[in-house]
Amino acid sequence: MGRRSRARRAAGIAPATPTPPPATPRPAPLSDERPKAPWHPFPLVELCVLVGIVLIVLGLIVGFDSDRGQLALVCGVLLASLGGLDTAVREHFSGYRSHSSVLAGLPGVVAAAALFFARAPWIAVAAGAALVFGLAFAAFRTAFRRRSGGLSFR
Repeated sequence: MGRRSRARRAAGIAPATPTPPPATPRPAPLSDERPKAPWHPFPLVELCVLVGIVLIVLGLIVGFDSDRGQLALVCGVLLASLGGLDTAVREHFSGYRSHSSVLAGLPGVVAAAALFFARAPWIAVAAGAALVFGLAFAAFRTAFRRRSGGLSFR
């Protein structure tokens, strides 16, 4: 220790310390508890999946030939898919689990349907769906990293 630092200490002057850089705000620590739905404790997602499964079974029993059977199958698949999609969205955007590929599938399917109904060639339908899926996947992965504090998956 040099003479100056002893003199400063004796005079009550603190030695110069470099100031730390400002802290960047960190996301809230991740918990191991699954995020709750806004309508908790009412089991809306579970009821949607249950009704969807019942409609799928009824549609299979009635058969593909009738309009009632086809309608029951389509409604059952939609209800069951919405239940799963709700859970995936809540978990993904709360930083609990990454569902990037599941969530990116929805815009990919919508793009494929739009191209199909626009009577695009099959190669354009597949390429368009793949392109939209890839872009959406990158966007959802970035959103999860931001929300989870840098994790790419959990």
